[in-house]
Amino acid sequence: MSLKTSVRLIISLTLLVSLGVASYGQRRRDDRRYDRRDNDRWDFLGQAHVDGRSDHDRIRVNNSGSFRALQLGIRDGAIEFYKVVVHFDNGADHQVEIRDRIAANEKTRVIDLPGDRRRIRSVEFWYGKGNWRTRPTVNLWGRR
Repeated sequence: MSLKTSVRLIISLTLLVSLGVASYGQRRRDDRRYDRRDNDRWDFLGQAHVDGRSDHDRIRVNNSGSFRALQLGIRDGAIEFYKVVVHFDNGADHQVEIRDRIAANEKTRVIDLPGDRRRIRSVEFWYGKGNWRTRPTVNLWGRR
């Protein structure tokens, strides 16, 4: 192999590696910011790993902010949702029927919360049992 060919190969490999690292870093930033299509602020509120042994899970929210809408994002597998129950700090609950299959790397519709901005204690979600090779992750996002 000539010196010129070796230099081209090294430059090409370096470029490919740097592009891969940059795209991974961008994906992680996008995961944290979530959806910036509108001017509203979306905050990451928590996540749960679905194991398929039970039919529901809960995400405890440790964010002290107030929110007017929620959205669930799915990673590593599709989930068939039945309902979501939002538990507020004041003891009230808000139940939402979803009844939709959300594919991997997709998200539910925006779930508007009743009233003005609300403080959230936890979010429970019911889903169909599945036979997943990997455990899907449900990420919870809140819009201020």
